[in-house]
Amino acid sequence: MLKLERTRPESVGISPAVLLRYLHGLERTGFIAHGIMLARRGKVAFEINYKPFQPDIAHYLCSCSKSVAATAVGFALAENLFSLDDKIVELLPEKLDGTPHEYVAAMTVRHLLTMSTAFSDYEPKTDDMTRDFLNNTPDHYPGTVFGYDSLGTYTLCEIVQKFAGMNLEEYLRPRLLEPLGFEGALFPVSKQGVCRGNGAFCMRPEDMMKFGLLYLNGGRWDGKQILPAGWAEEATAGHVSCAASDGTYRESYGYKFWRVQNNGFACLGLAGQTIVMHPIKTSCSSARRTASRPTTTTSIWS
Repeated sequence: MLKLERTRPESVGISPAVLLRYLHGLERTGFIAHGIMLARRGKVAFEINYKPFQPDIAHYLCSCSKSVAATAVGFALAENLFSLDDKIVELLPEKLDGTPHEYVAAMTVRHLLTMSTAFSDYEPKTDDMTRDFLNNTPDHYPGTVFGYDSLGTYTLCEIVQKFAGMNLEEYLRPRLLEPLGFEGALFPVSKQGVCRGNGAFCMRPEDMMKFGLLYLNGGRWDGKQILPAGWAEEATAGHVSCAASDGTYRESYGYKFWRVQNNGFACLGLAGQTIVMHPIKTSCSSARRTASRPTTTTSIWS
């Protein structure tokens, strides 16, 4: 199953009237969308693309890229390229400019996956973002608090590339992209040749939906186990508290996945790039979007 099956919303228990109210509500808020897709029971029940955007256009994922990068880490862990508790300074000693800060020296792959390195998010000073990251000073000891940062994800991409002997796109192609039939996905690289998994990947809305369905189904696709067994459950579980009161209903953070309301989990990116997955029955009217930014949104209910 390379192209997702389409169905009418009422055939999977979604009221078309509710969908219309949802769209009208978005219009009243001034919501600007590139595209929206909704799936239930593994089938696409609703999709809309706003001109000039078309379904075959790969959209800039922003920080949804981080979840894709984490997937590469999951494969690498299963293939014993490194472990969750390996120290970053031992994996990338060539990136250190002298003796690292004690907090940096204690950082592990697990800390980078859960954004518990306690770095404040900051702009890199040079083209070598991993070197910048490892020669800076964290605010807290790793593992003690959640602190959103993007360079940690970029550093994970460099670790995967170093130990896999190829860049992230090459590594993911036979493991993820080809089995799911991704088309036109883009993986831009930095000047250091590292795929920008911290926020620069691009995918079609349908491939974003496939990615979400893969995780919703425990890493299985078309009857085959694509992700390492248990990875989907572990990656989407809440590992670090990150409760927010800004209306996004974020509760905790996994391995580059957010836990959200109604027992769901999500990939969230700047400017409204969103993949939301709900493993329990819920009303599609709960999929509220109030941001007035361009967005590609895929929502999935089991």
